[in-house]
Amino acid sequence: MILPIVAYGSPILRKIALDITPDYEGLEKLLADMWETMYNSNGVGLAAPQINKSVRIFTMDSEQIFENDEDGDTDEYPDKPGFKGTFINPHIIALDGAPWKYNEGCLSIPRVREDILREESVTISYLDENFFAHTNIFNGITARVILHEYDHLEGKLFIDHIKPLKRTLIKRKLDDIAKGKIKVDYRMVFPK
Repeated sequence: MILPIVAYGSPILRKIALDITPDYEGLEKLLADMWETMYNSNGVGLAAPQINKSVRIFTMDSEQIFENDEDGDTDEYPDKPGFKGTFINPHIIALDGAPWKYNEGCLSIPRVREDILREESVTISYLDENFFAHTNIFNGITARVILHEYDHLEGKLFIDHIKPLKRTLIKRKLDDIAKGKIKVDYRMVFPK
């Protein structure tokens, strides 16, 4: 089922999400709904808080970034062909490499994009959809998507990484999103 995306200004986007246990009720359906919602919204990642669930889960698929690259922009990324997976109870172990800029956007903050600096690689421990434990190092665009989605679990948004002046310049756009004054091609739910 396609779920509505929680818009900027909703308190759940600022909460630290909680770990879950294997007996979390409705987990299989939740994951299926997250994948369907993410793809329906043309996203490359989706964190549970974005669908109004304050739990430590995100889905991501950086493979589609490489598959849809018509201009050769991804040739410089070391993580080709990307990664597709479910991350349950993820926890960052280490960040490495020089920060690099990339123009990020977010389904919860539609029509706003900003250049964001993030480290080149991330070492992260997580459980997959079958609750098998993994500790992996990801780099390139895959690391960036993971770090963006991980921020959601920590109550952070990509706009928190921009300078205060730039944030002031986009304040009106953010206020409009919080008030529901935006048109998008996917379902959204706005703060009350």
